Parts: sequence; C-alpha cells; structure tokens
Amino acid sequence: MALTAETPHLHSIATPEGVALPFTVATVGDRAGAFLLDFVLIVAACIAVWIVAALATSASLGQLPVMVAILATFVLRNFYFILLEINRGGETLGKRALRLKVIARDGGPLTAEAVVARNLMRELELFLPLGALFGSLAGGRPGAGLFNLLAALWLFAFAAVPFFNRDRLRCGDLAAGTLVVKRPTPVLLPDLASAPTAYRPPIVAAASPFSIHVPTPQPHPDVAAAFVFTREQLDVYGIRELQVLEDLMRRYEGGALATSVLVDVAWRIQRKVGWTEPLADDAAAVRFLEEFYRQQRGRLEQKLLFGQRQERKRDG
Repeated sequence: MALTAETPHLHSIATPEGVALPFTVATVGDRAGAFLLDFVLIVAACIAVWIVAALATSASLGQLPVMVAILATFVLRNFYFILLEINRGGETLGKRALRLKVIARDGGPLTAEAVVARNLMRELELFLPLGALFGSLAGGRPGAGLFNLLAALWLFAFAAVPFFNRDRLRCGDLAAGTLVVKRPTPVLLPDLASAPTAYRPPIVAAASPFSIHVPTPQPHPDVAAAFVFTREQLDVYGIRELQVLEDLMRRYEGGALATSVLVDVAWRIQRKVGWTEPLADDAAAVRFLEEFYRQQRGRLEQKLLFGQRQERKRDG
C-alpha cells in the first residue's frame, strides 16, 4: 500500500533485443514503507539475538555469546539488504511485501557490484548520521545542539534527494545505476500456451520490414503447421526472455500495446534465431510470437525436468 498519493511515473527500459518496456517507478511512499518493514525485521532479529546472548551469558558461558551477538548485529545491519537483493533478484522481504524490486537502469542484469554500492551508500545517507544523532542525544553532552542540528540537516538533505528527480532515485541509486520499480505481476497465458488468439486487424508500422496492411481480415491458418522451431532456435532464449515476451503478449491482449511493437519484436527474434522465412503481414508476426512463446515455454519446461535451468539468452 502506498503511503503517498504520488502519481505513478513510467520509466522505459530497453531489453537486450532493443525493445523499450515501460516500468512503473516506485513512489517515495512505497520505498519508505518497504524500508520500514525491512528495518523492523532487522531490529526484531537483533533483539532476538541479544535476548539469546543474555540468556547464554547468564548460564555461565562467559563473554562469547556477547561477541557472537555483536557480530550477528553487524551482519544483520550491513548485509541484510545486500544478500537478499543479490539472491532474490533485487527484492528484500519488505520490497516483496509491497511488490517492489531493484533493477538496473541500463536494462542489463542487476550485478552484485551495483547492489553492494547502493547499500553501502545507505550508511552515509542514513545510519551514520542517525547513529551520530542518537548517540549525541543519549550522551547529553553540553554544547551538542549544533552537532545535533548538523546531523539532522544531513539526514534531511539525503532524504530529500528522491523528490528532486522523476525516477525517485536516492543517492545509492545514482551511484549504482539502479532503479526501484513496481514488480510486474507474472501471469501465465493459457491462450498462448494452448491455442492462438483471435485475429486482430493489423496496425501499420512503417519502420518494420513486413508491416503490410491487410484490408480484409481472414481467419489465420493452422499455427502449428506454419511455425515449427528447432531445439537450437528455442535454446537461444532463456526464462527471463520468455517472461519479457509473456508480458508483451499480455499487454497486447489487454489492448495496452500496439501491434507495431510485436511486429518489431518478431523481426528481432527472427534475426536472432535464424528464421529465414518471411512473414506476410502483421497478423502473421503476432502468430509467430504466439507459437514461439508456446514452443519455447514447452522446451524450457522440458529442460527443467532434467535439471537444466536456462535463465538468460545465449550469447552469439
């Protein structure tokens, strides 16, 4: 649930095939809510660790439990975000609860280096000035008013950065080249996996090599007989690319995507997999994608049965 009434903003990311896909940028309220959930989890885990350490210390185990608790607290605070975002595709537990995820702004994979950079910046943005402020307030030292004011201004300056850019980037995102977006809902398309969709009148796209206007829509032929792909052609792409294609087809079925985009995607896939037979018109390009989706999904599911998981497309 968003904490603000901020209007969603779309940011276009180019896929490896050069197709621009719009993502909804997470609002400041969404990001604050996700961080608050993560922070509560970290604090709760630290409290649990110190309770166990106190019990162990009272059981005459010496100072070892305290040392372990200090180490565990350090790991939780510094590596909770890093480890989860690296191993869960840009998601922490808080982000997952609010359907957010971190992606690379250049459209490439989210690297471990980018995750480490964006989270180390959080020390400078939040934890360092916050620790200094609380430490000063708890110490009650005379003349600490100016120090507390500077620490508060430090916090405010970094917290205000997302409000001054359209993509709501904090300093960590600016340094690491990342972006926090709303996670698209994964939807399996039974109509694409079992039978072709109904024919749609084509939309002419001048930039595409086979955007030919067909004035009178005709029922399309048997798709399975028209498009048969080899294993080598299906193995070019992986699970991530299948999910991108699935999202495109879902948007097209919902009327949110022009046929010209699918025609361009079909042309790029043809070139990548070495499909030499020309497509007659826009409707044929859409049917080409439907059948490629169905056959590639079946191929990937078959490979998974034998323990082979192909996440991304092959280079070459």
